[in-house]
Amino acid sequence: MANLKDIKRRMHSVENTMQITKAMELVASSKLRKAKERAENAKPFFEATYKLMAEIATEDHYFDSQYVHKRTEDAKAAVLLIVIAGDRGLAGGFNANVFRLAQTRIDEVRSQGGNVIVMPIGQKAVDYFANKEIKILKAYDHVAEHMNIYLAMDMADFIIRTYQRHSSLQSVELIFTNYVSPILQVAQKMEVIPLEELAGNPSRRCAVEYEPSPEAVFEKLVPRYVASLLYGAIVESFASEQASRRTAMENATDNATEMIDQLSLLYNRARQGAITQEITEIVGGASAQQ
Repeated sequence: MANLKDIKRRMHSVENTMQITKAMELVASSKLRKAKERAENAKPFFEATYKLMAEIATEDHYFDSQYVHKRTEDAKAAVLLIVIAGDRGLAGGFNANVFRLAQTRIDEVRSQGGNVIVMPIGQKAVDYFANKEIKILKAYDHVAEHMNIYLAMDMADFIIRTYQRHSSLQSVELIFTNYVSPILQVAQKMEVIPLEELAGNPSRRCAVEYEPSPEAVFEKLVPRYVASLLYGAIVESFASEQASRRTAMENATDNATEMIDQLSLLYNRARQGAITQEITEIVGGASAQQ
């Protein structure tokens, strides 16, 4: 009987856990749909801004900007690393993959004698880098779910001001998770500043005139470009987090269901054994009396 009670208690415990994982799976599915819509809606603005910047940079032989060339080849120059992770756990390998890629980049910069400054976005990123011997420029937590373009602009302006003030800051890089499909999310690195791909030779000559100059217009667009890039990366990472969490909770629910089936079989066998033993004892006692 004690064994039966233990099995029954274990079954109730697993059932309660399964209810939690099932609820988390449903919540993650709902948030994923909204995040995917936001990510899709953000792409046209980013693409239009980047296209305009590319047109400005490639239509003038004399175009030059501080945002399209590396400032120095000095190995000791600093790199600002923006790392976007989640605000919560229980999302499979989502956060671990981001931190693994970030740590690889940090080790690479340090091996070349350079310095790394991080800007963590997400509670898990803040907690991760708080325990590391690395300078944190500014931390943002619990912003992904309610991200808006105004907050992205504030973040972009802060990054641009930091880049302008610190001449030793060689580049700004972004590490986030790209949402590929509901079952595939890939952590990746992207260079934000400088925009070296726009520093090539002019491909055509356009009749558009920019006032006061193409460089001035280009540099006014850079904060908006960075803001749209940040907004898209944060929303994309949030969608990836929800997809990863949904998959993890779905697997946990399936495992709980399988465990309950095994415990039910074990419980029935133990109950059958107990009944058989009682019958045997009754028959044995009756035979002894005769």
